[in-house]
Amino acid sequence: MKEVLIVGAGFAGLQFAKQLSKNNDKIHITLIDKFNFHQFQPLFYQVATGRIEPSSISFPLRKVFQKQKNVSIRLAEVKSIDTQNQEVVTEAGIYQYDFLVLATGCTTNFFGNEEIASKAFPMKSTAEALTLRNRLLLNFEDALVATPEELESLMNMVIVGGGPTGVELAGALAELKKNILPKDYPDMDFEKLNIYLIEGSPNVLNAMRPKSKEIAQKYLEQLGVHVKTNVTVDAYDGKCITLSTGETILSDNLIWSAGVKGNLPEGFDTSLIQRGNRLKVNRYNQVDSYSNIFAIGDIAYMETPLFPHGHPQVANVAINQAKNLAKNINKYGDNLEKWKQFEYKDPGSMATVGKRKAVVDLPKWSFKGAFAWLTWMFLHLMLILSVKNKLVIFINWAISYFTNDTTLRLILWPADKNKLKRLHQKKKNIN
Repeated sequence: MKEVLIVGAGFAGLQFAKQLSKNNDKIHITLIDKFNFHQFQPLFYQVATGRIEPSSISFPLRKVFQKQKNVSIRLAEVKSIDTQNQEVVTEAGIYQYDFLVLATGCTTNFFGNEEIASKAFPMKSTAEALTLRNRLLLNFEDALVATPEELESLMNMVIVGGGPTGVELAGALAELKKNILPKDYPDMDFEKLNIYLIEGSPNVLNAMRPKSKEIAQKYLEQLGVHVKTNVTVDAYDGKCITLSTGETILSDNLIWSAGVKGNLPEGFDTSLIQRGNRLKVNRYNQVDSYSNIFAIGDIAYMETPLFPHGHPQVANVAINQAKNLAKNINKYGDNLEKWKQFEYKDPGSMATVGKRKAVVDLPKWSFKGAFAWLTWMFLHLMLILSVKNKLVIFINWAISYFTNDTTLRLILWPADKNKLKRLHQKKKNIN
């Protein structure tokens, strides 16, 4: 029996494991991830702004694979890949493989600025989204007792990056400012709350069509967001943001969604690492120079005639690469001559800015407004794994729609996270 080792349980890794495990009694799958759950990243911003709970977009891996007896789940963080001995080195031990599939996704790219990395708030995991939610809520508690000198930096929210994450988060914060915060804090003046969106290119949603970019920025400005394009952040010391124009903004809250890079384990020759810290693969997602190592999703860099600079790092690409690779292995095994090459047909893109405000680009037409907003909600609900979670999210969205409110603004402190880490480490040492 062949041992297939999958590293990462994001969209690509989860989909590949599900497809490969079906009706295949010739393989055993080991799925390794540092979390014991799959995370639905497109809705992290709603966790951060208290619209939905993290449990609504997190799915326990052991629950997902209860009926697949040839799938084993291992909770560990991968340290390196030993390609010569066909081993994956983790903090919990060493795992051998016949076939290795890397689906480690991507992480926040601070473009080498360590000072910003240490002080800004990223949002690439459920834990980071919860941390940001705590920070946002604590910020207004601090503002209640702040001196006039301290208040300005507390009342400036700065989001860096005008892609879908940045735009959706800016819109959600603007709706919090308008509909919710004045009711929660009636003794505060929220006219002083400023939301900035900083984007280095000429437009927000740079991958979308010109009209959609224009409409999205118009929506943001209607909501009161200060949109600054053709501007980058040069420095941030925890209190003062310095922009490339020389302008400064006092802020305790810098949220970073400006870029991503591949979350690549050590062990590969630098010649295989392409732009964005991604592994170079062929049209079968096979890593160059290796017959039994594959990379799928955000970590894979594949050049095709339609995508000469690699595919966009979005969920739809990851899911379809996983399906194609699993189908090739299930149907043809090691016979690469019969494998089907991966070809991606872009179904379009979308982003929501606020209630009844969204833009959608399909291959042949674009639309905006309430219908685009409903389309965005429907398609995201369809991607949620379980019926129960779909229902919970739908109910939360319905309540929010009719009341302009949410009930999830909880500040959750870990009792002693270091104690839990110490216990976990002790058990691993014993084993």
